[in-house]
Amino acid sequence: MWNITVFLPNKICMYEFETKQEAEEMYQKIHKGSKIISEIICMQERKTVVSV
Repeated sequence: MWNITVFLPNKICMYEFETKQEAEEMYQKIHKGSKIISEIICMQERKTVVSV
C-alpha cells in the first residue's frame, strides 16, 4: 500500500494506492512545487503458525 498526504492551508487530503507506480503517477499530477518530506516503510512479518 502506498499513501500520499497533502497538507493544504485549510485541509488535509490523503490518497491511497495499491502500487508504487500508481502513487508516483498521481504525485506527478499533484505535486505543484511540493516536496516529499518523508518516506515511511512499514513491514510486517508474516508468521505461519503450525499446530502439531
